[in-house]
Amino acid sequence: MPRTPRNRKVCTPPKMLGFRPYGLKKCRKKSIILTYDEFEGLKYINYDKLTQEAAAEKMGISRPTFTRLHNSALKKIAKAFVECLIIEIEGGNVVFEKDWYKCGICFKLIDGIENHKKCKNCKSFGPDELIKIN
Repeated sequence: MPRTPRNRKVCTPPKMLGFRPYGLKKCRKKSIILTYDEFEGLKYINYDKLTQEAAAEKMGISRPTFTRLHNSALKKIAKAFVECLIIEIEGGNVVFEKDWYKCGICFKLIDGIENHKKCKNCKSFGPDELIKIN
């Protein structure tokens, strides 16, 4: 019987909910779920240019586990590109370092209710319009 998966540390959630194929009149309804930890793994390796060891340490997992996570994310993105599928970013066994919220009006990421300030384009006035992430 396999043990329960360990939660992975995620610093910040992605700013978007996912991606859709561009240039097709009717996009398929089928989608692929990319988890928050897979997104974070891609970001660490391909954007932040960290080594796998450093990325695994930041997420609180072993390097072989990180390699499996990263490979899973790459396979999902490749499948979405080839088959013209929607990529949705959500879920996974994750723990955020802070409480993250998204403004329900302008969708700006906010790290804690107390840090919500009205932005130039946003008409929200308080924490009632905030959506808790995970």
